[in-house]
Amino acid sequence: MTEATYWRKCGSCKKEIGFNTIYQVCNVSTCRKMVFCSVDCWNLHNPVMNHKSSWAEENRSPKKENYRPEEDGNAQRRILVTNRTSESSSAGSANEEEVLIVASKLKQYVKDKYDMNTSANVMEALSRIVRRQTDRAIERAKSEGRKTLMDRDFE
Repeated sequence: MTEATYWRKCGSCKKEIGFNTIYQVCNVSTCRKMVFCSVDCWNLHNPVMNHKSSWAEENRSPKKENYRPEEDGNAQRRILVTNRTSESSSAGSANEEEVLIVASKLKQYVKDKYDMNTSANVMEALSRIVRRQTDRAIERAKSEGRKTLMDRDFE
């Protein structure tokens, strides 16, 4: 394994951020893994992510002798890609990983009613719940001999 010459790269300009160096991080929990070499680079990120109330927090990168990439969460990952069958990749087929929730509507509801923010991962979790409940409701409709899903099937 090659020895690291820098800690991480800036999320905006991709400039290398060295060891034992001051850097900026977004205070929003879903953006905490992104680091920025300066407040100016963080400012470029902010409007893109559409944060309503956020700021840059100053931190210091680890010293080279204390750095362990596996603990950083920024270690290299290997992603395995499997071939899809023609049936599952055909146009119009149900995608089991597609988000079914309208994020903007849910986020606005949570903000208006509870004055809380909503993590992006919530949409995926709710989509799984919606799929599970829909599958159960479809079984109820089928057991009654119907081909139409109705509101009463969800009760």
